[in-house]
Amino acid sequence: MTKKIVMILALFSLIVSSTGFAASKHLSGDLVIFHAGSLSVPFKEISKAFNQIHPDVNILRESAGSRTCARKISELDRPADIMASADYTVIDQLLIPEHASWNIKFASNEMAIVYHHGSRESDKINPKNWHEILMKPNVAFGRANPNADPCGYRSVLTMKLAEKFYGVPGLAAKMIAKDHAYIRPKEVDLLALLESGTIDYIFLYRSVAQQHGLDYVLLPDQVNLKNSNLKNYYKSATINISGKKPGTFITKKGAPMVYGVTIPHSTPNPDAALAFVKFLLTADQGMAIMKEKGQPSVVPAKSETYSAIPSQLKLFSSAN
Repeated sequence: MTKKIVMILALFSLIVSSTGFAASKHLSGDLVIFHAGSLSVPFKEISKAFNQIHPDVNILRESAGSRTCARKISELDRPADIMASADYTVIDQLLIPEHASWNIKFASNEMAIVYHHGSRESDKINPKNWHEILMKPNVAFGRANPNADPCGYRSVLTMKLAEKFYGVPGLAAKMIAKDHAYIRPKEVDLLALLESGTIDYIFLYRSVAQQHGLDYVLLPDQVNLKNSNLKNYYKSATINISGKKPGTFITKKGAPMVYGVTIPHSTPNPDAALAFVKFLLTADQGMAIMKEKGQPSVVPAKSETYSAIPSQLKLFSSAN
């Protein structure tokens, strides 16, 4: 009789496992997420949706430039459950292998020139003349700090690609030298300057402009860092930014925009972290919200760290 009961329980366990009916572990406690400023709006909505399933998880989101987020972990030893970067290479270069083991690419974006109805020359600006408008003495533009935020170095890469595309020698150097008073730690810090009329334009992600109902100029694919088919073309633009250690530098090459996510070694709540990342990467859950907010999915994408990715998340990436 006992043997028969054991067999029945084993069969039931097999059925439960194969159908995915197994009861999920109860999740609770704080979940600390460091994320790029451009993920603030979608991650707020994703957190709300996640809490409908796991109401006892207290999600603590902290936005900053992606490189600043990474340094909170690598230099300040701050524990975090999840790190989501606007540039997946930030995780590769600043966190792996000492502070994280793997990296999953999950969304894309593109650069745009963002403005509002009160911006000077806004009735004239278009994809052909935007670089001329921004260089006018009476026009001010803002951008993020390249050493703190991927949007910052992508802004400079956009300037260099614009010089090449429009055939204007010296354009990038002149743009880089202009309006230093309006460089901020992360791209979303510039929104208040725009809304107050302090500046007229921002080098910003298209998704952020859409999320905040702002006007924007769409840039040619040769300039906007969006088109994966132009990855070799984008490489012609480079910028040196600060490295892992003081006094060292990393040369960033132009590349299609791809966001990345990982769970650092320091995670205090690994079960909740794993559940949140799985929710984020699932097509009809987190990625549906990302798409709605203007950041299309790239899941599944190749990961150079595929072998280290937790088994529950491998379906969201590929080895080649």
